[in-house]
Amino acid sequence: MALPIAAQFRLEPLDKRTLLRAHPFFRDLDARIVDQLAPRAVTRKIKKGTVLFRKGDVGSALFAVLAGVVRISAPSKGGQDAVFNLIVPGEVFGEITVLDGGVRTADAVAVEDGELMVIERRDFIPMLRQFPELGIRFIEILCGRVRRTSEQVEDIVFLDLANRLAKVLLLLHSRRHAESQPGVIRITQREISQMVGASRESTNKQLRKWQRMKLVRVERGGVLVLVPGALARFISDS
Repeated sequence: MALPIAAQFRLEPLDKRTLLRAHPFFRDLDARIVDQLAPRAVTRKIKKGTVLFRKGDVGSALFAVLAGVVRISAPSKGGQDAVFNLIVPGEVFGEITVLDGGVRTADAVAVEDGELMVIERRDFIPMLRQFPELGIRFIEILCGRVRRTSEQVEDIVFLDLANRLAKVLLLLHSRRHAESQPGVIRITQREISQMVGASRESTNKQLRKWQRMKLVRVERGGVLVLVPGALARFISDS
C-alpha cells in the first residue's frame, strides 16, 4: 500500500539545512536565507511517473530537485506533448507560479525516481522582499529559460532535424556531466522527438544512423553520447 503523501516527507531540520546549502541554487546565497528557509521546507520522495502538477492547476510551491529528473511539458488536444525542459539535480522549477500566484503553465512529471525539496509561496515571497539577492537569482533563472525557449523556437524554424537533435543531446549530455553523473541520458525517443519538434519515427531514424556511425548508443529508455565532438560538428557546420 502506498504511503500517504505526508508520510513521504523528511522533517529533520539539520538535514534540510545541509541539503539546501549543497543545492547549487542556494549554496552561495546569504547563510541567513538557508537558515530561514530550512525549517519551512519539506523533502519529498517521488517515483517515476509521478505527476507533480498539470497545466492550469492552482499551485503555490517551488520545487528544488535533489535527485532524479523532472520533465516539463505542455499537452496538446491531439496527444502530442511539447517538451520544454528536463530539470536535473541542482535546478529548480515551479518558479512562475511562486512569483505571480497564478496557475501552472505546464505539466511536471517525474522521469525517474527522485527526491525534491518543496517550499511554499507564503514562505518564499517574504524572503524575496527581505533578501534582494534571492530575487536576482530568480531573475537570472527566468532570463535563462526565456533565452532557451527563444532558441528552441529558432532551432525549429531554421535548423534541420540532425542539427536540432545534436543540440538537444549535447545539452543533456553536458548537464549529466555537470551533475557528476556521466553516462546514459535517461530519456525516451518519444520525449526526445517532442523536444526537437519532430516525429518519433524521424528521430529514431537519425539516432540509428548515428549509432551505426558509433556516435551514440541507443538503449531502452535512454541514449549514450559516445563522441560529443562529432555531434558538435553537425551544429558548427550548419
